[in-house]
Amino acid sequence: MRNFDLTPLYRATVGFDQIADLMDRVLTNDVSRESYPPYNIEKTDDDAWRISVAVAGFTEDELSIELRENALFVSAKKSEEAERTYLHRGIATRAFERRFHLADHVRVTGATHEHGMLHIDLVREVPEALKPRRIEIASTKDLDGKAIEA
Repeated sequence: MRNFDLTPLYRATVGFDQIADLMDRVLTNDVSRESYPPYNIEKTDDDAWRISVAVAGFTEDELSIELRENALFVSAKKSEEAERTYLHRGIATRAFERRFHLADHVRVTGATHEHGMLHIDLVREVPEALKPRRIEIASTKDLDGKAIEA
């Protein structure tokens, strides 16, 4: 795999550090990374998503969801159970931690666990200060009249 140096991108941009970090993270990801547990990401609205993780064999108490620094961590650890003898074991219940990087202003609105699926709902809420707003343009004639009166 090729290695890309993103240093010039850091020097040539201001305020785009997250994009450069994201590109760096994507380019350095190991292709052979484990894909357990399987998951889906679906768009439920213009600014809303749902992450569904297949967590068959885990209870709510064994699952954990944390939000740290624009990253969502979903992890599970099976509690100690009685020794069992399996003839075939096809349902994996090994511990895992899955990380999802979230964009700015995306927050978790809730999580549900049903039928072996963990559903995490997300929504993007842009603050009013960051939303586009229209600026009125004053005429120079209006400004001249006010300056004389003052």
